[in-house]
Amino acid sequence: MHNVLIIIPTYDEKDNVSPLSKAILDIAPTVNILFVDANSPDGTGKILDELAAADPRISVLHQPGKSGLGRAYIEGFQWALKKSYEFIFEMDADHSHSPREIPNFLKAAKEADLVLGSRYIHGIRITNWPLSRLLLSMGGALYVRLLTGMPFKDPTGGFKCFRRRVLEAINLDKVKSNGYSFQIEMTHAAWLEGFRVKEIPITFEDRRMGYSKMSGGIFREALTMVGLLWVRSGLRRSPKQKTPPPPKQA
Repeated sequence: MHNVLIIIPTYDEKDNVSPLSKAILDIAPTVNILFVDANSPDGTGKILDELAAADPRISVLHQPGKSGLGRAYIEGFQWALKKSYEFIFEMDADHSHSPREIPNFLKAAKEADLVLGSRYIHGIRITNWPLSRLLLSMGGALYVRLLTGMPFKDPTGGFKCFRRRVLEAINLDKVKSNGYSFQIEMTHAAWLEGFRVKEIPITFEDRRMGYSKMSGGIFREALTMVGLLWVRSGLRRSPKQKTPPPPKQA
C-alpha cells in the first residue's frame, strides 16, 4: 500500500489530527497521509508539522488562509499526481470516517475507478445526527439523483477513493465547487467520463470534538451547483461508454 495517499483537509482540528493519524497508520501502516491545513488559528498547522517531522509517512501542505474544502482537495490532488500514488483518498479530519474502512475501499478499488463510501446502503448508517440534518442530507442526495441521473445512494459523501487515472482525466483547474458540492462535482465528472464508480457501505459518526464547518452558504452553493452541472453536461443523464483499460501483461 505504499502507493496509497489519504488527503485530509484541516481547519481548527488541533484535537483530532494526532489521534486520527495514529488510528490510520495503526490500521494501514504502509499508507501515506497528506494534511492540507488552511492556516488554522488554533495551532493545528504547528501540530501537523511536528507529526510530519516525527513520521515520514505524514506530509503537510500549508495554505495561506481558509480557501474552502474544494481548493484544499484540489491542491492535495495536484500534489498527489506529482508523486507515484495510484489510490488517492478523501477523508474528513473529525473522526466521522473510520480508518477501519480503508482496507474495504482498497478491496473495492480492484474493480472500480472511484469508490464512494455510502451512508445509505443497507439502511441508514449514521450516528449522532439530529433528524433535521439527516433529512437534509437524504433530501439532497435525492435531488442530485433526480437532476443529474447519477444512480448513487450517497453522492454528497466525503469518504472516497480515486484511482490516479480518474484525477488525471479531470481538468482540476476547471472544478468550480468549493464547499460540499465539490463532492458532487467530482463524482459527476468521473461518472460522465464513464469511469467505474462503486459504492460501499460505511458507518458515519458525527464529530465528537471541534465544530462543524457546515453553513447556509455551503448548502446554497450545493443546490445551485447541481443545476449548473446538469447544464454544463448538455443535460446529459448518462455516462460515456468507456473502453476498459487493457489487461496488465504478466
